[in-house]
Amino acid sequence: MGSANLSSRLELRERRRAIPPQARMAAAEAVADSLLLLAAGPDLHVAGYWAMDGELPLHVWQLKLRPNTVYCLPVLYEKSMQLKFAPWRSGDPLTTNRFGIPEPDLSPSSMFDVHQMSLIAMPLTGFDARCHRIGMGGGWYDRTLAFRQHNPAPPLAVGIGFDVQEVPAIELQPWDIPCDAIVTETRTLLRPST
Repeated sequence: MGSANLSSRLELRERRRAIPPQARMAAAEAVADSLLLLAAGPDLHVAGYWAMDGELPLHVWQLKLRPNTVYCLPVLYEKSMQLKFAPWRSGDPLTTNRFGIPEPDLSPSSMFDVHQMSLIAMPLTGFDARCHRIGMGGGWYDRTLAFRQHNPAPPLAVGIGFDVQEVPAIELQPWDIPCDAIVTETRTLLRPST
């Protein structure tokens, strides 16, 4: 995001790291319930993430998903500099990507394309009330969802964070893709229609 310089990203990351474990677990429960309401229906493919650096964990959501819902983790697909989505259950083999983030250890042919997903839950560093998201700065989600720039087609893009990560306003750059919703431990914000 244009208005998120390195120092503000570091400050926002520190805010989420400072959340005590008990509050973090309560937040995971609350967010799981909110995400279940957003992703309702038969035979869905949804994507979470492997929580790192104080990000809000999604394991509770994964455990509460309906049996016919396929839970995926994002995988860096270097060839296109976009994300693919690999099915994953606890205990499945993992490998580590170049950023040190665990990913399912599957061949690219076993992964799903963004267009096959119903909902993508994305970690964030910061957000505002208009559902603008500050990520880590690599642009992976923005590149993956770039087709939504002028057409808010599926999947539903949902930013996940803690209330303490909210900022007054984020100035979007031309390549930034706003979220459809932001889910925190206390609320679900929906992107304004205008």
